[in-house]
Amino acid sequence: MLLHHLASTFHFVSQEDGMNPGKGLSAIQTALIFFGAPIAIFSFIVAVSYALTGDRKKKSSSLTFIE
Repeated sequence: MLLHHLASTFHFVSQEDGMNPGKGLSAIQTALIFFGAPIAIFSFIVAVSYALTGDRKKKSSSLTFIE
């Protein structure tokens, strides 16, 4: 009885006044938000960085290269 009372009191204390929690996220939504989105953002940054600094086709010049 005491344990049940303490658990219900903790639930009420953890809620702020005037706050109503919305419905929870599904497992798929949670995975997309916390795993999919960061991986997609990281991949986009890697692709842009590689595109801007990747190897370019070098032109051979007699000033910089002697055969």
